[in-house]
Amino acid sequence: MQPALLALQTRLQHTFSNASLLQRAITHRSFSADHNERLEFLGDSVLNLAVASLLYQRLSDLPEGDLSRVRANLVKQDTLHQLALRLQVSDVLRLGEGESKSGGQQRPSILADALEALIGAVYIDAGYTSAEALVHRLFQGVEINPQMQAAAKDPKTALQEWLQGRKMKLPQYSVVATVGAAHRQTFDVECVITELGLAERGIGGSRRAGEQAAAAAMLATLKAKNI
Repeated sequence: MQPALLALQTRLQHTFSNASLLQRAITHRSFSADHNERLEFLGDSVLNLAVASLLYQRLSDLPEGDLSRVRANLVKQDTLHQLALRLQVSDVLRLGEGESKSGGQQRPSILADALEALIGAVYIDAGYTSAEALVHRLFQGVEINPQMQAAAKDPKTALQEWLQGRKMKLPQYSVVATVGAAHRQTFDVECVITELGLAERGIGGSRRAGEQAAAAAMLATLKAKNI
């Protein structure tokens, strides 16, 4: 294994049994067909559950709606980007030539996605307990307090809270299409609320941005229909 990857393992405090998982987690789609997006998808879910358990322990008096809002602040791109910088993920990212030349090594969305992929890789490699422990270590240096609930809501959080307030299931997001060269792709994402029979789409420069755009479109539809 390359020295840079060994150093990353040390920072993660996890030694991979399957080194190919670590390699895949740091590989952007512009570099190889064996890229990190499936691991990112998995890591996103593991991250949300691990942060939820962390908040359940630390903020024992906070009601469910406020816990959701605090979690949204902790798992947003800005926070994940900062954690990825602390881990020096940019030092080991594998990017295609075009993406690398356009500054992909420092792009917040790419770094945030790579961090989620690393969490997903640890989950596959060693199970949920190890992945949860990694997430809890990552957030040791992040301030967590009830006041975070006052932070501005992004569209996904606002939509989630709207649905939860009406005892409805969370929306489903899926990437319908990707357009453009690997280093300048846009993601066409669909947001579906099954119980209302509604679907809206949004486009963004990353999967995460596409989901936010789709959520914003759904909120606009709900407002227009006065539901």
